[in-house]
Parts: sequence; C-alpha cells; structure tokens
Amino acid sequence: MLGLVQGPTELLPVSSSAHLTMIPRLTGWGWDSLDPELRKGFEIALHAGAAMALLLTRRTEIAEEIRAFDGRRAAVLSLSFIPAALVGFRFERTIESGLGGPRSTAAGLIVGGVLMALADRRPQSRGHGDANAVDGLALGVAQAAALMPGVSRNGATLTAARLRGFNRDQANRLSRTVALPVILGAVALKGFRLAGRGVDRRQKKWLAVGLLTSFASTLASNGLIGMVERDRALMPYSTYRIAFGLLILSRLGDARNATPPRSGVESQAMSSGRKAGGRFPRGRGVAA
Repeated sequence: MLGLVQGPTELLPVSSSAHLTMIPRLTGWGWDSLDPELRKGFEIALHAGAAMALLLTRRTEIAEEIRAFDGRRAAVLSLSFIPAALVGFRFERTIESGLGGPRSTAAGLIVGGVLMALADRRPQSRGHGDANAVDGLALGVAQAAALMPGVSRNGATLTAARLRGFNRDQANRLSRTVALPVILGAVALKGFRLAGRGVDRRQKKWLAVGLLTSFASTLASNGLIGMVERDRALMPYSTYRIAFGLLILSRLGDARNATPPRSGVESQAMSSGRKAGGRFPRGRGVAA
C-alpha cells in the first residue's frame, strides 16, 4: 500500500515522507515496532522506484535541459543541490531521531501548507530562463528544510520559487529540475548504508515489492504533474496539508485521552524509578 501511496504524494506538494511515516501509525500497523534500519531501507526502495519512474516519464524534459545546459543553469542546479546534500549528509539521522515524531511531522505539514498558500499570492512576474544563482540558493535552502518530515521537498521548492516571483508553470518546472539530483543522491547514500548493513532474502523481497509498486504508482500518477501545472492555485494542496496535520494531532489527542490513569501502585513505582535515576532496569519496568 505504501508503494501505491508514494507515487501521487511524490508528485504533489503534500509530503510523501509524512504519508509514509504517518499512514502506518494512523492505521495501527505496528510500524514503530519494526527495525528502524529496515523501515529506512523500505523508504529508500520507495524513493528509488519513484526516481526511476520520473527519469522515464520526464526524459524529454531532462534531454532539453541537458542540451540547453550552460553556466547559468549549472549555478542554479549546483546551488540548489549543495545545501540539501551537506545538511542531509551531516544531520539526516539527527533530524530523523529528533524531528521524526508525529507532532513534528504535523507541524511541518501545517506550517508548510500555510507558507505555500501565502507564497502563491505573490505576483507571477518571472518565467522561463529567469532563474539565477540566488534563486538556486533559495531552492537549495528549501530542499534542505524539506529534510524535516512533513515539510515536503516539492512543496518547499514551489514555495521558494513563488516567493521569488516565478509564475506557477515555471515554479513547477524549477521544482522538478532541482528535485532529481537530490532524490538520486539521497537514494545512493542511503542505499550504500543499507548495503553495508546487509539485508536478508525476506527483506530483499519486500524491498523489491516496494520499489516496483512505487515505480508503477508514479508512472500511473504522472498526469498529476499536468494538473498542478495548469496555472491552478496551490490552495487546495495547502488545505489538504493542514487538514492532514490536524488529523494527526487529533489522533494523538485521542490516544492520550484513551490512556488509562495509573494506579497507586504504578504511581509509586514510577516515583521510585525517578528517585533511582529516572529509568527502570531493562525488563523490569511497569507498563504505563
């Protein structure tokens, strides 16, 4: 199912990472009980499948960019890549462990949705061929910010491009152009780490299933790019992001309210645990 979700959420500015991490939690799949490295490996497979489909479906556009490649395009592309590459290589695991929870993901969805709606109110005064080095750096900072779950790489770069005054068509084109190097770089880095760790035959099977379903769903969802490009406002996607973020927060509140109060014995045990250093010895904690 996650492979099927990856395609449309990768192509729309709604954060594929938020859907990959939160759908299992919202539906009670026991995602958090899996090995974190295995979860990360599955996400790599999904992104790899989407990247392969994008290379195939956008090959004409990529060929046009290569034929027209010059110093200006080189500056835009390199400056859009370097910030995300540096931050991802140095801080990716720190970001995932510190900001990968439901509340942070919901915040990324909501704040990103609000900023995207505000940016889309900017005049559409710039078009094809107007991007420069400063624009490339703005897109690079946006892609670095999108390492936080919920922010959305597509949404962040669209926001940056619209803030820089690009029309919606060119903002979408810039977003797609700067995306592939970052996606391919991330897949290569994470794939290298996964290969060094090693995976067994059963894990390889599920990674292959994820890759193939993501590839197929991205191919099938390719028409969504045209829907975003047809000079339509970004408000529908902003609204969806905010609603999804609020749903996550509401489910967190429901789960918290459903947690039964601790008994006197549990409270006394917790108090003793805090006095002893704040933690129970492994295997002897009292369930909350």
